[in-house]
Amino acid sequence: MAGKLDAIFTTDVIEALENFMARKRPAEEIRDQLDLDYRIEGQNVYIFEVRPQWDDKSKIMHMDVAKTTYVKSKDNWKVYWMRGNLKWYPYDPATADTLEQFIDMVDKDRHGCFFG
Repeated sequence: MAGKLDAIFTTDVIEALENFMARKRPAEEIRDQLDLDYRIEGQNVYIFEVRPQWDDKSKIMHMDVAKTTYVKSKDNWKVYWMRGNLKWYPYDPATADTLEQFIDMVDKDRHGCFFG
């Protein structure tokens, strides 16, 4: 049964992230210069920018901008942003009740932490 629940959980996460990407990604004609994507690693969801390296356009960089971790015992999501020192820091507010609430925080970026 747990495997089935995990599959449903992942499906919901992917659907929410795909909807966010459909709204937030840059115009198709500039995506070779700047794009947005996500990855799921266990209970963590990362949102990151994709762009060519400034001094070697043949190298593609993935720069994390937002992270959330699902905490099963509390049934919520811890929210983080990456500072210039490449370390994760809790965002304010530090938790979201749903993945959609996390996505809304990233989308609005009220502190300018995710996208500057």
